[in-house]
Amino acid sequence: MQPDIIEKFGNSTIQHGKYNDRIYVIKIAPEDAASLPQSLKDRARKCKYSKIFAKVPAACARPFLNNGFECEAQVPRFYHGRESALLLGKFLSPWRSVSKTADQNERVMEACRQKQADAIELGRPDGATLRRCQPDDAEAMAQLYDDVFPTYPFPINDPAYIRQTMASHVFYFGVWMEGRLAALSSAEMDLEARNVEMTDFATLPDFRGQGLATLLLDAMEAEMRARNMATAYTIARAPSFGMNITFARMGYHFASQLVNNTNIGGRFEDMNVWYKHLTTQ
Repeated sequence: MQPDIIEKFGNSTIQHGKYNDRIYVIKIAPEDAASLPQSLKDRARKCKYSKIFAKVPAACARPFLNNGFECEAQVPRFYHGRESALLLGKFLSPWRSVSKTADQNERVMEACRQKQADAIELGRPDGATLRRCQPDDAEAMAQLYDDVFPTYPFPINDPAYIRQTMASHVFYFGVWMEGRLAALSSAEMDLEARNVEMTDFATLPDFRGQGLATLLLDAMEAEMRARNMATAYTIARAPSFGMNITFARMGYHFASQLVNNTNIGGRFEDMNVWYKHLTTQ
């Protein structure tokens, strides 16, 4: 199945397609706020999508809420270190609003609560090299992502996509061990709004259990602080212990859960939203 496409919708930016069976409003133009909710519903019904997911500033949320969208999560100080973001969902098929992993999700959150106070160890394994990735790394990066994820909401297994995003607004970081690229992550920046999504974490099975994701997250935070990003966030697979515990232990706050939000790992999964303020304003 072809990956979802990113395009302009009015003056806003959306991602949509059957891969995630949804429309995702990535960036809303304030002048679109009044008309956008109905236009999105019309497009979603025409394409027979089962969900609309919108990330919007609090000031733009009222027309969505009046059109039957519900607030699935809220991230304070998301825009410019001041205004909150509301993550809004509109479910167009009954199955899409019902979690299939609720019990597992709760077990993960209980583990996060227990681990949150644990001391962080940032020791780097012997022989490991951590650095920001370069365009020449794109083939190896795409192969690692293809090996780790049967499906993913963005085409990160395509070297051209990696180079394109690397050239515009995404910093990728990698750990090399034993002469191999062992783990990856990315910092996807909204330079204007000063927020950054810490995402695309992947570690090859042979190198798991060594804290590489924590090392990558720590390195990305340092880089993002240096670039004056105000708020970092992630949208992590709710049934997965590893990444949720990593963000909990690194001082991120749990915002809420997005139900059946993303096609990842070969199925639709609930996603947990975590955030952390990197600056005081």
